[in-house]
This record gives sequence, C-alpha cells and structure tokens, in this order.
Amino acid sequence: MKKILLILTAGLLLTGCSMRKKRPDFSLQGAWLMKEVTVPEGYTYSYPANEGTWLRLYGNDNVMYECKLTLTEQALVVKPEGKCSVTLIDKGGGEHLYLEEEDPCPLNVLSDSTITIQRSGRVFLWQRADSIAQEWETEIRSIINRDLEHGADANDMHSYVLSAKEREQADVIHKMIYALIAFIVIVVIVAQMAVANWRAKRRLQLQLQQIHEEHDERPQLVKQAIKTVEEAFFASDDYLSLQRRLSTGQRLKAEDWDEIEGQLKKVYPGFTSQLRTLYPMSELEYQTCLLIKLRIVPKDIAAVLSRDVSTISTVRSRLYQKVFGQKGGTREWDDFILSIGA
Repeated sequence: MKKILLILTAGLLLTGCSMRKKRPDFSLQGAWLMKEVTVPEGYTYSYPANEGTWLRLYGNDNVMYECKLTLTEQALVVKPEGKCSVTLIDKGGGEHLYLEEEDPCPLNVLSDSTITIQRSGRVFLWQRADSIAQEWETEIRSIINRDLEHGADANDMHSYVLSAKEREQADVIHKMIYALIAFIVIVVIVAQMAVANWRAKRRLQLQLQQIHEEHDERPQLVKQAIKTVEEAFFASDDYLSLQRRLSTGQRLKAEDWDEIEGQLKKVYPGFTSQLRTLYPMSELEYQTCLLIKLRIVPKDIAAVLSRDVSTISTVRSRLYQKVFGQKGGTREWDDFILSIGA
C-alpha cells in the first residue's frame, strides 16, 4: 500500500512539473541603456540618458551595435562607437556567459528588463529601452554601419542628431513628393485621354462633314434614282412581310439580322459601314439604328428588342449626344439615321 501511495505521489509531482509553463529563454534582442556602473572600490556611478550614456542594440544576427547617446526632449544625439559579434551562453539560474569577440564576461539576468555584465571588476547595469529600439533602431544601425564603412575609428566618428520632428517633416515632404508625382501622372493620363477624345471627335466631325457633303452634292438625277429605289423597296413584298413580323413583336434570330443588313445594303450601300465608323455601338444601339432605317416605329422597336419604349428613346437621344457632342432629341437622331447611307 505504501508503495502505491509513493508511486501516486511521484506521478502527481511529475505531472505538476510538466504542466508548469516553461520560462522562455532570455534574449538580448532589442535596445539596452547603461544606467550605472559599480567599481571595485564600491562606488556606483549613474548615467542618466539626458546627460549621456551608452546604448547597445542586439539583433538576431549575433551582432551588437554600440553608441554614446544623449536623450533630449526634441532629439537623440548619437555618436557611434562600433559593433562586434556576441555570443550568449545560458548557464542556468539566470546566469549567462556573455562573449564579446570571444572575451567572456559574466551576465546576470535580474529581470526581463534589467541585466548586469561584469568586466574588469566593474559591474555594468543595463536596462531595456524598447521605445528607442522601436523608433530609432534602423537609423542608429545605419549610422554606425556608414561610419564604419568609411573607415572611421572610435575617435573619428561624428555625432548625429536624430530628431522626431525633422523625421516627421521629412515624411511630410516625401508624402508631398509622392502626391505631386501621382498628380502629374494623373494630369498626363487625363491630358492623353483628352487629346485622344479630341482626335476622335475631330475624326467624327470630318466623317459627318463628308457624309453631308456627299448628300448635298448629289446630282438631282442621282437623288431621284435613290428615291425610286427606296419607294420600290418599301413597297416590296419582302419589306411588307418583314414589317408584319416586326409589328407582332417577334424576336429576331441572328440570321434574321443578317437578312436585314443584306436588304439595307441593297438600298443603302454605305449605310452599315458609315454606321459602324460613327461610334463603337453596343448591339442594342446598332440594332435600334437598323430598325430606324427600316421606318419601324419606336413601339415596335421596343417590342422586337424586348425593351421599354422609354429605353429605346433614351438610346436614341444618348446616341445623338455621343456622336454630335451636344444634347439632342430622338427626332434629331432619327432624321440623321434616315439621311445617311445612300
């Protein structure tokens, strides 16, 4: 019985230990400010950031960046010191072995935000500075790297002023530059569209002018011949049969529309080609124009195309506005369609 109790107790203890959350491994990654130094004689010297201290930046690349730093209300004053490789060895119990360029130093973790590093009998107390890391880490690393790339040693390195206000102003300037570039791009695009639209309108005006000139300059004999052909077509059995089909509102198939185009070309050889070049019409707009040319009344056009009469009226008036660039009624568009193509 005692053995069973001992086994159960041991099992519970093991289970409790396994259920405890494992303390996360300590990491130096981030920014650390030196707060004070204790010398072997027992004296402690404080280093407030506003009077000047040291800042270290640790990344996940085992490289430490160090600089002297003075923190003011308006800015940071940074003087690069250098960078070196580091290694952190966990000895357990909050004790670590800290190596800078293979030089070993004891490192104790007092809390998640406070550590001490002992070197040459001195104990350096460091505290995390997450706000500085979040706001300035990239700039500080860049400054140190730039000075080192130019071959400067610790004595030749310059001090740099990092101002939040200046950075905000720089960000505003950059945004204004980007906005100006975007505005210029938009202006160029709009200008190109305007030029293209003007050219299209100019081309259309020339086409309309040519159509009217051809119509006005026809000899009277030609006009009479065209009128005779029209009268014969609208009196023909084919047209009357087509008109009866359309008046019933019967939907037309693709071959029916082909037949309508063929009949119109016999009477108005240039109508469909002139219609296609006027404006990139939709199928509804094009078919409406064909039926107008056949003298089909709007009510029957609406029935054939399965649209309301108001929709057909809107199509006609909008076509006039698109083609001529000005407002016009359905009658003006119908008259125009009836005047072209012969």
